[in-house]
Amino acid sequence: ATLIAAEGPTRSALDVCCGTGAGMEMLRPLCKERVVGVDISQGMIQVGRQKVAQAPGSATIEFLRVDALDLPFQKEFDVAVCFGAIGHILPADQPKFIEQIHQSLLPGGRLVLLTAHAPPWNSWRYWLSRSFNAAMHLRNWFVSPPFIMYYLTFLLPAAADLLTGQGFSVTILDDVLQEPWQDLCLLVARKES
Repeated sequence: ATLIAAEGPTRSALDVCCGTGAGMEMLRPLCKERVVGVDISQGMIQVGRQKVAQAPGSATIEFLRVDALDLPFQKEFDVAVCFGAIGHILPADQPKFIEQIHQSLLPGGRLVLLTAHAPPWNSWRYWLSRSFNAAMHLRNWFVSPPFIMYYLTFLLPAAADLLTGQGFSVTILDDVLQEPWQDLCLLVARKES
């Protein structure tokens, strides 16, 4: 919130893969006109509507059930955020995901999301994440529909390279979060045109 507010007044914001609306609660007091949350899960949207209804601020709140790979917006938002949902996007779909956010932002608009640097291969975090991913791959092999949730995706520096290739200038902010999230960083990508 502090980072977004520091840029001055924000008219409209988009929370991509909004889940239960925690990002929208943070955005509403910062926005003058509109905060839109999109998620593919109707259940998440229902919880979000209840949760965000009492959030401070006067911006209109909208929830849409849409796929993040097919957003219905064209140059509408000053800010887009995505917190904790990158693992739901398969690596092969990441360029399209970023393209959809890019088209939704106004020129000069910003995408703010959480990511991390790749952990060392000999760390507990690396092996715990790899084990979880293996279990998810195995589960999805046998159970339909698949549930897409993987760790160690959209990591730096590859994430910054992908954003730069899609027309964003990128700033990486390390050491902004406290324990237990100190390994995460904020990635701020500004749409150049």
